[in-house]
Amino acid sequence: MLTNDLIQRNPLRLMGRDAEDILSPGDFGAILARAGVGKTALLVQIALNTLLSGKNVLHVSLNDPVDKVTLWYREVFGNLSKKYDARQIEHLWESLLPHRLIMTFKVAGFSVPKLEERLTDLSEQEIFTPDMVIIDGLPFDESRPAALNDLKAFAATQNIQAWFTVRTHRHEAPGQHGLPTNFAPLQDLFSVILQLEPTGKEINVRALKGESGAGHKLPVQLDPATMLLQDSES
Repeated sequence: MLTNDLIQRNPLRLMGRDAEDILSPGDFGAILARAGVGKTALLVQIALNTLLSGKNVLHVSLNDPVDKVTLWYREVFGNLSKKYDARQIEHLWESLLPHRLIMTFKVAGFSVPKLEERLTDLSEQEIFTPDMVIIDGLPFDESRPAALNDLKAFAATQNIQAWFTVRTHRHEAPGQHGLPTNFAPLQDLFSVILQLEPTGKEINVRALKGESGAGHKLPVQLDPATMLLQDSES
């Protein structure tokens, strides 16, 4: 009951056909924003919604150690569930942990073949088979297209959806459709591209690619205090 309540009340439902259908298996999604705006927090909220649906999430961090990523999950989950009974929440939290695996790499040591090898090993040994992979901190440059194409093919064969963070910079003028110039050549690989857009004290969510069409402002905002999505009219 508590699990269903958290899923039904989640504003993520406003971002897709249903909360878990923002991406289909094999699809790529991206969250674009400047440093410190909330890319990781939003991806953690997406991941928690997937975990609450009984699915497995692999979180790959190229910037933060395991303990910091774990703290992100704990804080976001705590903010999502603070209105509920503490004992119920703790029991639910413990039930989610076996469905989440955190993996860290240094940026220089990360490669798509290495990730695919790790995923294959985990799956073949029946240790962990993800339904969603989050890759947080991958630099996007001219060397990425071939590797991402390979990962896209792998995700399709394994029925995995994948989310990426993409760091933008204040001093760089956006290119076509508002995309960073280094990311624009890769846009065809992505089914959904969302941008976090700070405006005063608000952080709006804009769909640069997806069902709502390019440039469409979604009816949700990221609360700067809790880093949770909320209805923009609430």
